[in-house]
Amino acid sequence: MDAAADGIRIDVRRGAPTDDELAALIAVVSEAYATEAATAVADDEPARSAWQISARALRQPLRRDLGWTRG
Repeated sequence: MDAAADGIRIDVRRGAPTDDELAALIAVVSEAYATEAATAVADDEPARSAWQISARALRQPLRRDLGWTRG
């Protein structure tokens, strides 16, 4: 795999790492990223909370403007 083709860039801020050290760094970071990407999954539907399970459906409030009878 060519790093330049993938757009990967590593900037060394201090020191002078050897080619072997850079290769080891890339291998470790790439493996960690691949493992995380493979195991990262999102739930399709969020789990219902205890409140949602136990709460009864709420009815509409009474309309006071209709009075006590419907006639």
